[in-house]
Amino acid sequence: MIKTNFKKKFEDFCKSKKYEKNEKQFEIVNSLEKFFNSKTKSLLFFKNRNFKTCFYLHGNVGVGKTMILNFAYDTVKVNKMKSHFNEFMIRFHDFRHEKKDDKSILEFVKVLKNKYELIYLDEFQVTNIVDAMILGKLFETIFLEEIKVIISTNTKVSDLYRDGLQREQFLPFINIIEKNSIQKELLLDDDYRIQKKDKNQKIFYPINEKNLFNINQNFRVLTRNLKKEEKLINTKGRKFKIDNYYEGVARFNFKELCDENLGAEDYLNIANICKHIFIEEIPNFDEYNSNQQLRFITLIDILYDKKISLTLSLESELKKISSSKKHSEIFKRTVSRLYEMTLSKNT
Repeated sequence: MIKTNFKKKFEDFCKSKKYEKNEKQFEIVNSLEKFFNSKTKSLLFFKNRNFKTCFYLHGNVGVGKTMILNFAYDTVKVNKMKSHFNEFMIRFHDFRHEKKDDKSILEFVKVLKNKYELIYLDEFQVTNIVDAMILGKLFETIFLEEIKVIISTNTKVSDLYRDGLQREQFLPFINIIEKNSIQKELLLDDDYRIQKKDKNQKIFYPINEKNLFNINQNFRVLTRNLKKEEKLINTKGRKFKIDNYYEGVARFNFKELCDENLGAEDYLNIANICKHIFIEEIPNFDEYNSNQQLRFITLIDILYDKKISLTLSLESELKKISSSKKHSEIFKRTVSRLYEMTLSKNT
């Protein structure tokens, strides 16, 4: 890694963006500078038990984790890759499916090693058993190859995949991350996304005739002079038809997107052809529709990463929308992001 003065560059970055200086964020930046400027284990004459290959940054929603890691990623001049965690795992599973042999993990990591010195995984979360069972071996191999990894997440390491199926088989991954990572928590009192909300936000509640009229009006304005097309998304044989699609503007009912058996790869394919999406009749969530809530969380993560703006209609005011107990913590990030994604300046 090339030695870089992160603090000075971050000061200039904050000034250029007119961000208020925050000492807690600067503490994280100083830690990142030390992380990037450290030598690799193979270059150390004596074995250094304190050497870390991963920088794991966690904290509440809207505190600037992604902003800081984006800054660091852009600042470091090396061969590098940035990916939403869901996309990274889709890429990995596709590679394994193609190779179909016991050495597929090592081969996948060797491909990464030949291309990148740094991997940035944004929105790291483990929600399904398939990923949970394979992550230990995958990341152990990545760390052995001395590929530096930076991670942003809302979840501290010890809480990953909490209450998940067969979690005891996931614990070795936690040990691997703890052994190889600098773990930092970013603590701020305010969510900057919620602070940015405005009166022209594209959020309509409750679900009634008046707000249906408002949604229809917004849709007509946004699609004026755009050509309606029929879009058929094909994801590994799963076909999904978009009925209301106008040159990058799509309109869905919540049930179309989250009641069906769709996953991250389907949502990625939708995001890749859209610039603005209408999602109507988003319900309150509880234990009975927690599966739909998890799909919604995944959907919003992907749309946010792809910088898709939204117009929404909801059963309740966004700040009062209820959550299942199972997904209550991670759903805070979803709500925070929805404030930002519905700002009028994004449309």
